[in-house]
Amino acid sequence: MSGRAPEYGSDLMAEVLRALKVPYASLNPGASFRGLHDSLVNWNGGGPSILTCQHEKVAVGVAHGYAKATGRPMAVILHDLVGLLQSTMGLYYAFCDRVPVLALGGSGPADTSKRRPSIDWYHSANVQGNAVRDYVKWDDEPRSVAAVPESLIRAWNVARSGPAGPVYVSLDADLQEQELDGEIDWLGPGAFPPASPPTGDRDAMAALATALLDAERPVIVAGFAGRDPRCFELLPELADLVGSAVVDTGNRLSMPQPHDLNLTGVSGVVEESDLVLFLDCKDPEPVVTAVDSASRSTVSRLRPGTRLMSLGFSSLGVRGWSHDFGRLLAVSPDVTADTVAALPHLVDVVRTEVARRPPVDAPVGAAWRARLAELGRRQRRRWEEQRNADASLTPLATSTVAGATWDVVRDYDWVLTAGTSRGWARRIWNIDAAYRHPGDSLGTATQIGIALGVALAHRGTGRLVVDLQPDGDLMFDLGSLWVAAYYKIPMLTVMVNNRAYHNDWEHQEVVARQRGRPVENAYVGMEITGPAPDFSAIARAQGWWAEGPIEDPDKAAEVIGRAADVVASTGQPALVDLVTQPK
Repeated sequence: MSGRAPEYGSDLMAEVLRALKVPYASLNPGASFRGLHDSLVNWNGGGPSILTCQHEKVAVGVAHGYAKATGRPMAVILHDLVGLLQSTMGLYYAFCDRVPVLALGGSGPADTSKRRPSIDWYHSANVQGNAVRDYVKWDDEPRSVAAVPESLIRAWNVARSGPAGPVYVSLDADLQEQELDGEIDWLGPGAFPPASPPTGDRDAMAALATALLDAERPVIVAGFAGRDPRCFELLPELADLVGSAVVDTGNRLSMPQPHDLNLTGVSGVVEESDLVLFLDCKDPEPVVTAVDSASRSTVSRLRPGTRLMSLGFSSLGVRGWSHDFGRLLAVSPDVTADTVAALPHLVDVVRTEVARRPPVDAPVGAAWRARLAELGRRQRRRWEEQRNADASLTPLATSTVAGATWDVVRDYDWVLTAGTSRGWARRIWNIDAAYRHPGDSLGTATQIGIALGVALAHRGTGRLVVDLQPDGDLMFDLGSLWVAAYYKIPMLTVMVNNRAYHNDWEHQEVVARQRGRPVENAYVGMEITGPAPDFSAIARAQGWWAEGPIEDPDKAAEVIGRAADVVASTGQPALVDLVTQPK
């Protein structure tokens, strides 16, 4: 707490945010938080630092990416009801992706006698948090200035406790602008540390360890475990101790690649397993089922009798409104714990059990390890054959985009934001550190905001932050490019530009074939051409260095190299527009 007494309610709000060490507050300006805005800029030295965004959804996206990269929340300030409604998609994806975000709303005034005619009425709601209550962890609307510190501190702790997620606190405009008669006593955040994470029942953890060691063909499916950087070291050790393959869902980066036991994307691994451990997986079903997109039917990829086990938050994060938790699977045991604490514990238990068991002539699971090596070699050969077959395609194949970008960034200390060029970056890049990639992108209209937040988190580190950016996603939020230029956030954006919403295009082709209708009409409502957006011109107009469009695969690495040099030497964001094949 500062030595200077707050003069207005918003000064106290800013003081609490500083005491919480909130680093940034992203926002799109709004009069309902003009008091707080003034305090962040002018009171007692200012802070947290403001980042102006062109849309509230982007403002949340920046906070999403920052939290993904650092594990720490930043604030988002949303203008009254209308700004909150604009932010809803961003908050929902933050909830699905288990990232902590401190969303603050200017609201009201709740005292209707102090409202301006018209605008303050239709910009306000009776209980504003109702708009997002189903997909935030907690919301509140303190009714007095004295109630604000406790509300903000609770929100901060709730957001960070597992499973992490966004919270929303509505700060009444009248409370912000109230002149204070005297100092308000409040206990600093140090008096309210977050609860320690659960490690899991001791007997259940022992059962997990025994089952893993006794299995002949174990597989570990890693979901959100990689949100703790220690997972990057612990998971390879665990896999080696028990002789298990690891399949990384992409929610977070959990395992080095290449690695002998990282079988992500390798067909046949799950099908041959006799035990699968889900490690902090919210919805593990995609790994263990195959989907017929035409009929929407699912078929298990597991052999009869394969045992399923789980270590993670289990039902703790399940809410009544969103079905983001997936299908109920028969797992036993289902150990409820936070892998931040439980994974180190599990590794310790396995180490102890291995030391206790009598020595054997062959390493644990020698036959399975040999089989995994064979499956890995076979899949890598298929990927290499695909890359070679695609290398001369014009426009570029997505494998060529990932390969050309890797040829450049491998010489830097690099970070990949969200996109992976349809998975190719995860297959062919050497991912050797936990900070290299905070996890895959989510739905369309989320990636550019998340990428900006990841780049903000690494600003000043000297790392080259790379965004493999889909065109459809950027078209939602073209104005967001200005954020990187204005705030000098170094970022290399390589457009993966197929000039279409091609994921949905493929669905239209499936339906047309199924119904015996013209497949050639699938482009209607899907293409982003005629005219094709000039992303280089758009980027230059907002202060970026940019080049393209490029369709020649032989020129891709050269242009990406020039852009990377600009980012590394000047700190200016740079964009290269690579036009790609439809798929």
